[in-house]
Amino acid sequence: VQLQASGGGLVQAGDSLRLSCVASGRPLREFVMGYFRQTPGKEREFVAAISRNGVGTYYADSVKGRFTISRDNAKNTADLQMNSLKSEDTAVYYCAASKMFTTSSYSRLSSAREYEYRGQGTLVTVSS
Repeated sequence: VQLQASGGGLVQAGDSLRLSCVASGRPLREFVMGYFRQTPGKEREFVAAISRNGVGTYYADSVKGRFTISRDNAKNTADLQMNSLKSEDTAVYYCAASKMFTTSSYSRLSSAREYEYRGQGTLVTVSS
């Protein structure tokens, strides 16, 4: 599956952005979807994940209550709505797809190693 993320940009603290990830090559419904972010010199950080049917959603503590992950399997898209952005949210954001069998393990959901496919990143810059 090929993943294409878009929607990044430069915003001010407190603003909102919506990232979108479009999949091609395989139906998105086959995958658990996740978003990760990375800043220079740091490891990739888990942001959010969503189960195949969209019922289960999972978030890093740092974004809980501000970010919302969603998916539309009919459109092969997975989105990340980011509200109340902070300067520390500045990063390159990636969407990723996983064939993991179950979403019962948060440690697996939040591990980039569990995602076999990753799109190119989109830069989000939040100025304070």
